[in-house]
Amino acid sequence: MYIGLAIAVIAFFVLSFFNKAVFGGKADAKAFTGLTNFKDGVFVNQKITEVMSADGNFFKVLKEWMNKAPDNEPKHILPVVKTDLTQLPNDSIVWFGHSSYLLRLDGKSILVDPVFNRASPIKLFGKPFATSYQYSVDDFEDIDILVITHDHYDHLDYETVKALIPKTKCIITSLGVDAHLKSWGANTEQLKVLNWHESVNILDLDFTSLPARHFSGRKFKRGETLWSSFALKTAHKNIYLGGDSGYDSHFKEIGENYGPFDLAILECGQYGKYWPKIHLFPHEVLLASTDLKAKVLLPVHWAKFSLSTHGWTTSIDELMAHAKASDYPVCTPQLGAVLDLNNPVIGDCWWKG
Repeated sequence: MYIGLAIAVIAFFVLSFFNKAVFGGKADAKAFTGLTNFKDGVFVNQKITEVMSADGNFFKVLKEWMNKAPDNEPKHILPVVKTDLTQLPNDSIVWFGHSSYLLRLDGKSILVDPVFNRASPIKLFGKPFATSYQYSVDDFEDIDILVITHDHYDHLDYETVKALIPKTKCIITSLGVDAHLKSWGANTEQLKVLNWHESVNILDLDFTSLPARHFSGRKFKRGETLWSSFALKTAHKNIYLGGDSGYDSHFKEIGENYGPFDLAILECGQYGKYWPKIHLFPHEVLLASTDLKAKVLLPVHWAKFSLSTHGWTTSIDELMAHAKASDYPVCTPQLGAVLDLNNPVIGDCWWKG
């Protein structure tokens, strides 16, 4: 939830115009006419989903933000493993914090939602946590496939993506998000733009866009572009790329129709009592992974930005407690470390060190 933006509406107007390119392009609503998930000029969830709960409003959120947990951000520099990303072994993943990660599958590199700057269009907000090493575009050689799940600033970073476009063979994203990417230099040949339940085969990897319960927007109007999760299927692996989503029956439907999954990558953090339907609470992360019929869970969407009011490790600590009680396998690789998907290390609580 972009509480920082809500608090800083005036600053948003005053400062953001210095680089309007960060907002991206504008999707052509006429192109989506007749789609079942596009109504009254905006994309909609499968079920009615309020971004703000009935008992929430700007002033309550502001009060909540002013009284956020004292450990909302780490008090120390987070340790990061510096990995040579050009030499990753097959069937591996490197997580960079929040929802950014690099997969190496069947000799192909797949980079998902890379954000190496700020989770905000202005410098006052969205600052990443201090770390011992900051990954950047310079750490990457050519990328085979770039996946962008939706257009929120903590998933679609203008500076990062603009610099990556010349290095990227193919970009897979949700309907309407291509307008941003084209405005930053992507060409039509690079782009594969999908609606829910549409699939594409790129370099012998199958990607299917699937529903998520969330919203979109880089300015103030929501829903002009689509938000998605993705199923990534290779000859040997079936992986769920969760993006952002609140809990609902779509996880079970996806598990039944596209599972089981060898790995589910699901958000774990940035939830709040005033926006309960658009992000997963810790116990819901485990429910969603179970619904997906995932053999192993990788929780992301934490350890880089503070976009809510809870402690920076509260979400992962609560999830791990639930996982321990149910004996559910959860892998928690250190930032930058290589995780072997064929033999994932379970339950490494590196953040407690």
